Amino acid sequence: METENKKILLVEDDPNFGTVLKDYLAMNDYEVTHAKNGMEGFEKFKKDDFDLCILDVMMPYKDGFTLAKEIRDKNEDIPIIFLTAKAMKEDVLKGYKVGADDYLNKPFDSEVLLMKIKAIIQRKATDSIADSKQFEFEIGNFHLNSKLRFLTYKKEDPQKLSPKENELLRLLALHKNDLMPRELALTKIWRDDNYFTSRSMDVYIAKLRKYLGKDDGVEIINIHGEGFRLVVKDEVDN
Repeated sequence: METENKKILLVEDDPNFGTVLKDYLAMNDYEVTHAKNGMEGFEKFKKDDFDLCILDVMMPYKDGFTLAKEIRDKNEDIPIIFLTAKAMKEDVLKGYKVGADDYLNKPFDSEVLLMKIKAIIQRKATDSIADSKQFEFEIGNFHLNSKLRFLTYKKEDPQKLSPKENELLRLLALHKNDLMPRELALTKIWRDDNYFTSRSMDVYIAKLRKYLGKDDGVEIINIHGEGFRLVVKDEVDN
């Protein structure tokens, strides 16, 4: 996932720490806006579009929890990471109740923060793709109508897919020539991510490979430990 041009709102009242963290994130290709308290943070949030917010909990004028509620009223989907010097269970629970995606206790490893930011932005991006309303797809010489659950090869009679076959192929088609994360399919289709559902998905992948075998230019590739890739070779070559 590219981080370039991803915009982060950092709300941190410690000027030294805030400046250091802003510079560190900028070095890693994020565009960072730094606000020094909750009131200033909300004003900056209203004036721009951000991909993620990093909020200190303890701030003057307006604390991080209050700010998060106001942000959630404006945008219920934007990811929020809380920073806190207090590792109290009550604060952590309160943070998640107001919509935190993650929580870091100060002092923290800056590389851990980077990994959390990348994971959250990646997850939000794949979720938005999966929620797409598109239902018709061209996959090499195949046409998929996921509303009717029909997979048609050239002029042949359509193959009626089962509900899970249909949803899985639709997700692969939405990510065509790109990675479809294994966890995304398991949570979107099977509503669970465990060993047994993972094995079940492998069975459905095998079925789809059999259906798509009529077209030598179409292939489902297993990306070990990551997920699957629906490759349409002519489109990749071009």
